[in-house]
Amino acid sequence: MIHKCKMSIIRKKETVLGRKFPFSSEVFFIFACFSVFFFNGCQSTRDNYPVIVHPSSPGQQLPPEISSDWKPPEVESSSDVPWGWIPPKSVEKNWTAIIVHHSATETGNMAKFHKSHIEEHGWDGVGYDFVIGNGTDSGDGEIEVTYRWRDQKTGAHCWTPDNWANTDGIGICLVGNFNNRKPTKRQMDSLVKLTDFLQKRYRIPQSRITGHGETRDAHATDCPGRLFPMSSFKSMLNF
Repeated sequence: MIHKCKMSIIRKKETVLGRKFPFSSEVFFIFACFSVFFFNGCQSTRDNYPVIVHPSSPGQQLPPEISSDWKPPEVESSSDVPWGWIPPKSVEKNWTAIIVHHSATETGNMAKFHKSHIEEHGWDGVGYDFVIGNGTDSGDGEIEVTYRWRDQKTGAHCWTPDNWANTDGIGICLVGNFNNRKPTKRQMDSLVKLTDFLQKRYRIPQSRITGHGETRDAHATDCPGRLFPMSSFKSMLNF
């Protein structure tokens, strides 16, 4: 730490590489401060994740730990379960929460978010598990399955101090800015169908389905938007 510098010194001589230079007390103080900052540097232990702007609530509890004896249900793809929704059994893990997002953009699709998350955030790819289109760059209500879900990789969609939301929470992003308009009917129908499937497969109760901004310890955000109909969405779920 930098201790108080006595400013009563009017002028002093310092020797640098054998030469004498006059230094005022003010110059000497600034030089000392710069040296400490330069050699200590500014370190961060966190990669490109959102900043937490409010403290955690000690009264709340995290979702339960993943059971080590959990086994995926014996369900194969069928006409009711689109291809890609069921991950390979060799990598499938249990999930304890579902987190809903909006893209906060008027257009987009999985490929565009994949590109922007790499180039703008330095992540290894799109942060979500699923992307539901709005008819701009993909079909209205089209559900795109990302590589994170196929490979059952940790997400990059909702940072928390212990990262539980990315590790144990499934990230679903609907294309659109729901501060300006509501999701399309087809988007909501697809979201309900996908959420029903995920709830039943992983036994996720409605209490574990939240918007990004409602997720425990997530940074302050209005995602998935002020006009997202969370209450009516949950009322349409069948689990």
